Amino acid sequence: MGVGFTTIMYGEESLLDGLADIGACRYDGVETSLGEIEAVGANAFAEQLDAYDLDLYCTMGEWLETQGAADRIAAGAETAADLGAPYLGILPPHRGTTDDDDFERWLGEVCDAAADAGVTPVLHHHGGTKVEQLDEIEEWLDRAPDNLGLLWDSAHHFPYDPESADGDVSGGVRRFADDIEYVHLKDVAPGANFDDLVEAISAGEFKLDTVFLYYDAFTDLGEGVIDFAAVHEALDEIGYDGHITIEVENQNKPPVIHAKENLDYWWSITGQ
Repeated sequence: MGVGFTTIMYGEESLLDGLADIGACRYDGVETSLGEIEAVGANAFAEQLDAYDLDLYCTMGEWLETQGAADRIAAGAETAADLGAPYLGILPPHRGTTDDDDFERWLGEVCDAAADAGVTPVLHHHGGTKVEQLDEIEEWLDRAPDNLGLLWDSAHHFPYDPESADGDVSGGVRRFADDIEYVHLKDVAPGANFDDLVEAISAGEFKLDTVFLYYDAFTDLGEGVIDFAAVHEALDEIGYDGHITIEVENQNKPPVIHAKENLDYWWSITGQ
């Protein structure tokens, strides 16, 4: 099992520099998007991975809301395989954009392409999407081809599990133990109106201030309410031996500082 960091705060313009930062912080791996790889070129990306002794854990696709998106994500399965990534990430459609039949068909197409390429497709449950609530996660894992796994995310689990109000989201690890293929860790620092924001997002009310304030609650490990020691214990309990990636989206300091401080925090939990 390795620990990775996402390239979200770097973007296309500084992706290669981001890999250098992540490697310097002593991460084992990295997660990025198919679009970012395309922007810098797969060869340049692979060379930078080698230079900093990093593995590619997952290539994330775009929101699965159109046939074109399904085609691009399916084609990206070969890119993921060529770069050695074990996982191809699937982001569900936002609320109200896609009917069930289309989503089910597109999931099937992406899963078939992933199987042909020899990578595992993982569905990222996500606030404000068709796969958000816990029963929706179960529904779509059941409806999809058998090779689809779950990308379990600590922060996106927190708002939708009544038992996690105190920050203990370990019940989600146990509930989805048979489906978790890959893990995202990030913290949540909910403000006074966070529940109202969650309700609005779940209802498909994507107003700018609502979305901004909802995502602004996501924060670095140890700066919110999530009990990561309980998450670590639960992952051990279910025998999880896959990769863990720390995903930090909100930048308030140089990205390399976020990378270093989050890894140090996780190591303080795990005893690394």
